Amino acid sequence: MRDVSLWGSLLGVEKTVIERIEYDEDADLIVAHVRPTSRQRSRCGACGRRCPGYDLGAGRRTWRALDLGTVRAVLEAHAPRVMCREHGVVVAAVPWARHDAGHTYAFDETVAWLATQSSKSTVTVLMRIAWRTVGSIITRVWVDVDAQHDRLAGLRRIGIDEISYKRGFKFLMVVVDHDTRRLVWAAPGRTNATVRQFFDLLGADRCAQITHVSADGADFIDTIVAQACPNAVRVADPFHVVKWATEALDEVRRGAWNDARALARTEPKRGRGRPRADAPPRPGSERAVALKGARYSLWKNPENLSENQQIKLAWIAATDPRLHRAYLLKEGLRVIFAMPYHDAVQALEKWIGWARRCRVPAFVKLQKSIVRHRGQDPRRDQTQPVQRLDRIDQHQDPADHPDSVRIQVTPSPHRPRPTQPRRPPTNPPRAQMTHGYVRRAASPPRIQGSLT
Repeated sequence: MRDVSLWGSLLGVEKTVIERIEYDEDADLIVAHVRPTSRQRSRCGACGRRCPGYDLGAGRRTWRALDLGTVRAVLEAHAPRVMCREHGVVVAAVPWARHDAGHTYAFDETVAWLATQSSKSTVTVLMRIAWRTVGSIITRVWVDVDAQHDRLAGLRRIGIDEISYKRGFKFLMVVVDHDTRRLVWAAPGRTNATVRQFFDLLGADRCAQITHVSADGADFIDTIVAQACPNAVRVADPFHVVKWATEALDEVRRGAWNDARALARTEPKRGRGRPRADAPPRPGSERAVALKGARYSLWKNPENLSENQQIKLAWIAATDPRLHRAYLLKEGLRVIFAMPYHDAVQALEKWIGWARRCRVPAFVKLQKSIVRHRGQDPRRDQTQPVQRLDRIDQHQDPADHPDSVRIQVTPSPHRPRPTQPRRPPTNPPRAQMTHGYVRRAASPPRIQGSLT
């Protein structure tokens, strides 16, 4: 390989004539004197058309190239100006860098790739550039990528969500493609106008091709999606559904902790020092202290629990059936999303029936939200009979519905027997007694005929 070809490969330049290489020992810098090939000269830096020359510009300038080991490298060349019919007097284009940029193509693409794989601070230290320079490079690279690829082409199943930055004071609305698992659109804000901006950019024809839209359950997103994509299936993504279950579980935990604290306030206070052997017990205070450290034992997945957290969870199962029932509901809902589709459908129906009768208000409210986002009316149990899962083969094709699947959760001695959705009673409900239980006296026999 010739020296010129070798230096061209090391510097990452093409269609470039390398005149000479210099090494500055004082600055620890390699300077490559280059010029464009004859076919790449006298072109507009904005549109790339052939243009007549205007002047020699401001003289020679430099472009930052990729470092060669621990030594920095730059390209140095003349920067003449040309007269373009469309853009006027502009600096002539060069084949090794973008217009109005101080870095080569290879340098920009390397920085943009590193920005997707690591933090900005890491990129600034590794590439020896400023913080704002990283943002400018990302903007230049993204403009070229966006011009070459249609990110909105072929969208079928998309997800809409927002992320926060600046410590939660600013938001970005993002749209991802579930099929390719790539980000396809993002814009600042989380309002109706932000979501509508995406569907206006997508167009009516492409909106009609959308089949599924997942979101976080926000009403304003659901309303706009229903207007823009009326044929699309709108669902809540599993991340937010499990998040709702975790929040409901934490609400039950806080309630149990507050009850224990209220009981602790009624207990006699102890003085300083070690309590006496015959001191009265304080179950409320001890329970409050134990529940305060049980947050991560309830939040984490069972396979990730430490030994102490497993002991804490076993203590909750033995002392607080209500809180442990909430934990089982959360874990049961999480396991459903790891099942095959047909098994998950039946398991979700069982979970909804279990949550509806669990007597935990937070999870009763959660199952209503899940039913609503499934496109069903949570009040249908009051007006229409619910089809039992063990009789589904009497009304539909058995091949489409395999055997039912039980949600794999840890059994508990205090867990109530799982119930199946039942048909509503045909007789009107009996009026409740308000003054205790009273046995109704036997009615006298009815006499047929008339009284004289």
